Amino acid sequence: MALNYLWIIFFMIAFVVGLVKLVFLGDVEVFPKMVQSIFDMSKTGFELSIYLTGVMAFWLGIMKIGEEGGIIRFFSHITGPFFRRLFPEIPPDHPAIGSMIMNFSANMLGLDNAATPIGLKAMKELQEVNPKKDTASNAQIMFLVLNTSGLSIIPLTILIDRSVVGAANPTDVFIPIMLATFFSTLAGMIVVSLIQKINLLDKVILAYIGSVTLFMAGVIVYFSMLPQEKIATVSNVASTFIIFAVIILFIAVGVIRRVNIYETFIDGAKEGFSVAVKIIPYLVAILVAIGVFRASGTLDFIVGGIGKFFGLFGVNTDWVQALPTALMKPLSGSAARGMNLEIMKTFGPDSFVGRLSSVFRGATETTFYILAVYFGSVNIKKTRYAVSAGLAADFAGIVAGIFVGYLFFH
Repeated sequence: MALNYLWIIFFMIAFVVGLVKLVFLGDVEVFPKMVQSIFDMSKTGFELSIYLTGVMAFWLGIMKIGEEGGIIRFFSHITGPFFRRLFPEIPPDHPAIGSMIMNFSANMLGLDNAATPIGLKAMKELQEVNPKKDTASNAQIMFLVLNTSGLSIIPLTILIDRSVVGAANPTDVFIPIMLATFFSTLAGMIVVSLIQKINLLDKVILAYIGSVTLFMAGVIVYFSMLPQEKIATVSNVASTFIIFAVIILFIAVGVIRRVNIYETFIDGAKEGFSVAVKIIPYLVAILVAIGVFRASGTLDFIVGGIGKFFGLFGVNTDWVQALPTALMKPLSGSAARGMNLEIMKTFGPDSFVGRLSSVFRGATETTFYILAVYFGSVNIKKTRYAVSAGLAADFAGIVAGIFVGYLFFH
């Protein structure tokens, strides 16, 4: 339901802003741009779905091998105590737990191509225990909010983009992004837990969160000790090695357990194709609304208004110039990337604004895209509070990004 209202709001605001610009500012290009964005984003939505078909077929095939080989059950057993408290609706040792773990791991390593199909598999498995098939369950909302909170250990694409535009130290945003995404994830977990009445002070939950916090601290210390020029290389090698090692591990365990590897892979890959087809209408719908909203120039008005508001209180507003990246990321990952590159080229990649823009890009996630794709894959239309909780996590990431950015770069 929330996406339904949001879809209408995007179009109505875009129309009103476009009308104002046409009548009072004489901007005769605004409506042609908005109409063109409808065609462009419709094409983009379809192309993304086609692209995802092959990727999803491969990863769902690999996940099927892992499931038949027992690896998924192994992961479920290790994290069972934590997930049973965070996801009380899911039966013990349910395969959804293993899929969620793999999805979170891929996201943390910046492996978007691997994370999406695994996440879609998790949604399908969560849908199996969902009593109301057209309405998002508590477990699905918790999963997606944690997913959209954007916890990242290795923001590889951001580091690469900074290198391309000539940053002196492309990896200087590495630790700030890690810190900002950690607070974003923590905020998302707290918000959903309060709504669902989950006790985060439980000793088991605190033990797991504490362990993750220590791990994050260890990673931060390790990379902070590396020379700047080596961080990107180490990150790239580590992330690609881990994901390839996971593939080999799944296949090896399948062989040991005498699983028919090829036929099992094919069975899983077939699921990827059917899921990709279901996504197309949902993805086109949300991308078209976002495209029209962006083409209307509404985002420019919002950023300008925020800057003037905080300026009234004498607050330093240097961060406002980097804000477009943060506002675009929940709407579109590619748009946020383009915005980030544009800001770095305009202000310089080593400027405060250029660095903060990169932190914003890493501290937030493509919330509306993820909700549309994941809910669309299981035909859920009533999303309840998933949008607001996801945006709360994004907001926490933006606020944390501002504080971290000033601490490290200003």
